[in-house]
Amino acid sequence: MQSGRRYTLRQTLNWGRRFILLFLLYDTVPVVLYKVLDLGWLSLPWQPISLIGIAVAFYLGFKNNSSYERMWEARKIWGGIVNTSRSFAVMARDFIHNEGTHAQATDEELASIRKRLVHRHVAWLHALTIQLRKVKDWEHNRSNDNFFRDNYGTQFDKQQFEKLKPYLSNEDYEYVMGKGNQASHLLSLQNKDLMALRLNGPLEHFRHLQMQELITECYTLQGKSERIKNFPFPRQYATVNFFFTVLFVGLLPLGMLNVFAGADISWLIWLSIPFSVIGSWVFWTMHMIGDYSENPFEGLYNDVPISSMAVGIEIDIRQMLDETDLPEPIQPIGEFKMLL
Repeated sequence: MQSGRRYTLRQTLNWGRRFILLFLLYDTVPVVLYKVLDLGWLSLPWQPISLIGIAVAFYLGFKNNSSYERMWEARKIWGGIVNTSRSFAVMARDFIHNEGTHAQATDEELASIRKRLVHRHVAWLHALTIQLRKVKDWEHNRSNDNFFRDNYGTQFDKQQFEKLKPYLSNEDYEYVMGKGNQASHLLSLQNKDLMALRLNGPLEHFRHLQMQELITECYTLQGKSERIKNFPFPRQYATVNFFFTVLFVGLLPLGMLNVFAGADISWLIWLSIPFSVIGSWVFWTMHMIGDYSENPFEGLYNDVPISSMAVGIEIDIRQMLDETDLPEPIQPIGEFKMLL
């Protein structure tokens, strides 16, 4: 996610530079053919083209609004993860004690249990982040997209699960790595651990129920994240949006010929080139914004910054246990001020 005030004009133009060059070449051809070879039939009436442009603008607005809704829903889900994580850590700290139970655990044993629960929750956060970064077929996977992922460390790699080792016992780590959904099974281990503490340890029944509700909420939030990740923006809308935009961009320079050819000064016909390029760039940029906003977990520059949020949550909840050996917050990177 770009965390600066705004993209600069240079950054915005650089984002679509390939298409700007393509528009410049394409929009020049009909003007040259019209002016040099006198192919007057290339000039098309502006009215039907403007009608298509209005329809495309409405459709782009619909798609971009829907893409924004997906991105904002993802952000709200992770806002819920922030709140639930804090609540779980506070309960792990305050609910794990001998009062109201038959347990006679020492202070060191109680501290170890609290640390185990909180660290396993941190492992869940990182596991979920890694899983959500696995690229799907419908997500952007061109060479420049993968270059960004490699450069900023958001490329999915199975080896990334090794970062869970400091937070888990060897037994827990081997168990979850043998499963297909590591994050889901980490919550399963939490649930199993809480039940054991309820039956034989320092966790009173009512407090166990409250912590169990938070595990259920974590499952819910994970499921919502996976729904956005695993179900694409409907392809019929994305496909038609692409073809309609290409159609309008293709017809635009022919309509511009008709507009500028009627001028009394003959050389004004050449102005149709820059105006066609500008019009094409505006519509194509709107298309690209929606296209790159519909997948908020694909590890690119318009994502929800789940890596930064996971580290921020880790720092917050481990400080509740008065731990001091903490990771540094992830800072914005590069001139784009990217939060990952």
